[in-house]
Amino acid sequence: MAVPRGLVLKFPFGRPFGAPGNPDQQRVVLEDALTMLSSSRQPGDIRTRPYRWRREDYARILAERHGGMSSGA
Repeated sequence: MAVPRGLVLKFPFGRPFGAPGNPDQQRVVLEDALTMLSSSRQPGDIRTRPYRWRREDYARILAERHGGMSSGA
Protein backbone atom coordinates (compact mmCIF):
# COMPACT_ATOMS: atom_id res chain seq x y z
CA MET A 1 0.00 0.00 0.00
CA ALA A 2 1.39 3.42 -0.95
CA VAL A 3 1.05 6.77 0.78
CA PRO A 4 -1.81 8.73 -0.83
CA ARG A 5 0.06 12.02 -0.48
CA GLY A 6 2.95 13.09 1.68
CA LEU A 7 4.82 16.16 2.83
CA VAL A 8 8.40 15.28 3.75
CA LEU A 9 10.27 17.32 6.35
CA LYS A 10 13.71 16.70 7.82
CA PHE A 11 12.43 16.97 11.38
CA PRO A 12 13.14 14.56 14.25
CA PHE A 13 10.94 11.49 14.45
CA GLY A 14 7.77 12.21 16.37
CA ARG A 15 7.77 15.94 15.59
CA PRO A 16 5.85 16.10 12.28
CA PHE A 17 4.62 19.68 12.82
CA GLY A 18 7.73 21.11 14.45
CA ALA A 19 9.05 21.95 17.87
CA PRO A 20 6.74 22.06 20.89
CA GLY A 21 5.99 25.66 21.82
CA ASN A 22 6.82 27.03 18.37
CA PRO A 23 3.43 27.98 16.89
CA ASP A 24 4.96 29.86 13.93
CA GLN A 25 6.83 26.74 12.82
CA GLN A 26 3.77 24.56 13.33
CA ARG A 27 1.56 26.96 11.37
CA VAL A 28 3.99 27.06 8.41
CA VAL A 29 4.02 23.27 8.25
CA LEU A 30 0.23 23.03 8.60
CA GLU A 31 -0.32 25.63 5.86
CA ASP A 32 2.06 23.71 3.57
CA ALA A 33 0.23 20.45 4.24
CA LEU A 34 -3.20 21.97 3.60
CA THR A 35 -1.96 23.69 0.42
CA MET A 36 -0.61 20.37 -0.80
CA LEU A 37 -3.89 18.60 -0.07
CA SER A 38 -5.87 21.21 -1.99
CA SER A 39 -3.49 21.37 -4.97
CA SER A 40 -2.43 17.73 -5.39
CA ARG A 41 -4.31 16.11 -8.24
CA GLN A 42 -3.14 12.51 -8.03
CA PRO A 43 -2.45 9.88 -5.38
CA GLY A 44 1.19 9.25 -4.57
CA ASP A 45 2.21 12.92 -4.68
CA ILE A 46 5.21 13.37 -2.38
CA ARG A 47 6.63 16.84 -1.78
CA THR A 48 9.71 17.81 0.21
CA ARG A 49 10.03 21.09 2.07
CA PRO A 50 13.48 22.61 2.69
CA TYR A 51 12.90 23.65 6.31
CA ARG A 52 15.64 22.88 8.80
CA TRP A 53 14.85 21.97 12.39
CA ARG A 54 15.01 25.12 14.54
CA ARG A 55 17.06 27.02 11.94
CA GLU A 56 14.42 28.91 10.02
CA ASP A 57 12.75 32.21 10.86
CA TYR A 58 9.16 30.97 10.72
CA ALA A 59 7.71 34.31 11.82
CA ARG A 60 9.36 35.89 8.75
CA ILE A 61 8.02 33.14 6.48
CA LEU A 62 4.50 33.75 7.79
CA ALA A 63 4.86 37.53 7.41
CA GLU A 64 5.98 37.11 3.79
CA ARG A 65 3.07 34.78 3.05
CA HIS A 66 0.47 37.00 4.64
CA GLY A 67 1.62 40.40 3.48
CA GLY A 68 3.57 41.45 6.56
CA MET A 69 0.92 40.41 9.06
CA SER A 70 2.13 38.70 12.21
CA SER A 71 1.13 35.10 12.90
CA GLY A 72 -1.17 36.22 15.70
CA ALA A 73 -3.36 38.31 13.38
